[in-house]
Amino acid sequence: MMTTEGPFHTEHTDLGDLESEQLYLEAANILQKLQLDKPVDEEWSLDDMEAHIEENLQDQFVQEALTQNIDLAQYSEQIQEKLQIHEKDFVQDFIGEANNIANLHVQISSCDKILESMDHMLKNFQNNLANISNEIRHLQQYSAELNIKKKNRELVRGQLSQVVDEMVVPQSMIQIIMDVPVTERQFLEQLHELSHKMKFVKEQSFHDAIACQDVQEVLEKLRIKTISKLREFILQKIYQFRKPMTNYEVPQNALLRNRFFYEFLLTSDRQIADEIRREYIDTLSKVYFSYFKAYSTKLIKLQLDEKPDKDDVLGADDRPRSNMSFFSASARPHLKHRATVFSLGNRDCVLKQELEAPIIIPHAQQKAETKYPYEYLFRSEQYALLDNCCREYLFLCDFFMLNNRSAPEFFTEIFEKTFKLLQKNVETFISDSYDPIAILLCMHLIYRYQVIANKRNVPILNKFHEILIHVCENRFEIIMKSNIDSVQRVEPHKFSSIELNPHFIVRRYAEFSGAVTRLNEEFANERISTLMTRLQVEILSLILRMSNEFPQRKEQLIFIINNYDLILSVLT
Repeated sequence: MMTTEGPFHTEHTDLGDLESEQLYLEAANILQKLQLDKPVDEEWSLDDMEAHIEENLQDQFVQEALTQNIDLAQYSEQIQEKLQIHEKDFVQDFIGEANNIANLHVQISSCDKILESMDHMLKNFQNNLANISNEIRHLQQYSAELNIKKKNRELVRGQLSQVVDEMVVPQSMIQIIMDVPVTERQFLEQLHELSHKMKFVKEQSFHDAIACQDVQEVLEKLRIKTISKLREFILQKIYQFRKPMTNYEVPQNALLRNRFFYEFLLTSDRQIADEIRREYIDTLSKVYFSYFKAYSTKLIKLQLDEKPDKDDVLGADDRPRSNMSFFSASARPHLKHRATVFSLGNRDCVLKQELEAPIIIPHAQQKAETKYPYEYLFRSEQYALLDNCCREYLFLCDFFMLNNRSAPEFFTEIFEKTFKLLQKNVETFISDSYDPIAILLCMHLIYRYQVIANKRNVPILNKFHEILIHVCENRFEIIMKSNIDSVQRVEPHKFSSIELNPHFIVRRYAEFSGAVTRLNEEFANERISTLMTRLQVEILSLILRMSNEFPQRKEQLIFIINNYDLILSVLT
């Protein structure tokens, strides 16, 4: 191997310190890379050796040295010498900078102490922060506890204040209850307050509240005084009904304005409340009975003098008879009204314009000498009953706090005698009546008053109305059977002459049938329809029998057609 020591040394002898240091570092790097990974005493295999050599040959510095044919051993010695020289130089530099290094050491030590002190201070600060955090949590917990205690105390205070307010009886209440008239508003206000306090003390006494014993005596005295004043006031209003010519709405309205009086009595002293109920029932029962008895008596005197009798039937013969003397009994007294017995005319206005008209005032009509058909009197009486019953029923439910189950019994006790009286009066008239139109109008008046009562939420009259309808139906059936029999008894051959024009009996039937059909349009009655069907059969039979009195078939047919045409024209 050729040596390159001379040229290598000559090339690098004049380099500066920085360049020398760089060479030193590069040589050290080469030596480091040339070192084997394994210790010297380890055995190397050929494969390992070859791999290691191949790896080092890839190094840049090794390739450069091999390329320049540098002696590596010599190059290594040169590097070692330079390192020693630089080491000595470095030592001299360090020695020259000893004071500075010492000062730096002192400064670093001082900084360490300062940092240590700051570290200690920060640790103390951290500990203080931890303590403060614990104190804050403690204060928060304590604050929450205080807040809960505050709310509990406020709640207890509020409930206790309410209990005290509801239990304590102020002097102003005592004074008003004792001295102020019951009609004053402030008395009513204090009565409500007294009722509330009595209920509250009663409830608390069940829980053995000792404080209730302090006010029970005062409340009991106030209760007794209040009951006495309320009883006297209500009874005075009830006694006002007994005065003649009293407008019943006045005392009832006064009682309704103070309906709480009875409610207080009902909760405070049921015996007094029952006494008032019985007194009211007894008084109003007599009042209504007396009123309707007197009214019915005066009303019936206004009835028309002329009215149908048992001879006013469809089959009656209205023709004057030649064998009757001038002074003998005849049918002439009936001629004036018999034509209207079976016709409706304008009598049905009692179901329309007059249905809810003001009731008839008997003494005023007597002065005017005005007379009415029975259906007008019946309407006035029944409308007066309807109006009074509806007002009374609603009053009972409102003032006496009745429901739909208890109100009917209370109501019936008041009006039972009156109902029986009016039912008897209707039966008395109906039993002697031979006016089918009047009876039919009375039935339809009841139908309509039933509707009105139900619209006013007073269904209590339904039973009474059904009784009257049944009475009218029975009498109407009797009258209809009498008319049917009269048609059956007609003997056409006894007529002196039968003309081709419609017969007067058929005319009566047509008008009567038209009246019944017109009245039954809104409220159909199966029982009446059945009777009318029977009457129709008899009339058709009568027409055929009378047609047989004509000798020619043509005349018979003309007679039948004329009578049928009359019936159809009236019905349509």
